[in-house]
Amino acid sequence: MRTNLATFAIAVSLLGLATGCSGDAQQTTSGHDDGHNHAAEGHPTEGPHHGELIELGNEEYHAELLHDDSSVTIYILDSGAAKQTPIDAGELMVNLTHDGKPEQFKLLADPDAGDPEGKSSRFLLKDETLAHAIDEPGAEPKLVVTIAGKSYRGEMAHDHEGHAGHQH
Repeated sequence: MRTNLATFAIAVSLLGLATGCSGDAQQTTSGHDDGHNHAAEGHPTEGPHHGELIELGNEEYHAELLHDDSSVTIYILDSGAAKQTPIDAGELMVNLTHDGKPEQFKLLADPDAGDPEGKSSRFLLKDETLAHAIDEPGAEPKLVVTIAGKSYRGEMAHDHEGHAGHQH
């Protein structure tokens, strides 16, 4: 019996190693709280603007979250989380719980200088409520965006460490 348990434990461990960062394409989590050490695996731990990363799909895309006391900006990034990726969406949504009630915030396309006509890699909302609510315990913010006709949902787990100069 002991041999069977040991064999089973080894098989489960090997299966875990074989799957690595891959998984169900429907599972979407932030690079901050998915249980992986992304830095050790060669994944960036922050976006090109030094914001927090949000995984979309099975690392098909990433989003980068930046915010201050009055606005929230989200950049859509490539699968390596290194380069801005303009998309044809005019908006994206952030869903969260605020004051015990579900709320939805719409960030509108705000094309960056290098984005082609009709596409945007940057989305912005100037809203103090969202800027503060995104950090509230229990808010559980989620990003919802459609890219090339496919809907993506990503967990936005805000990390308060390493944000010198970031005021809440």
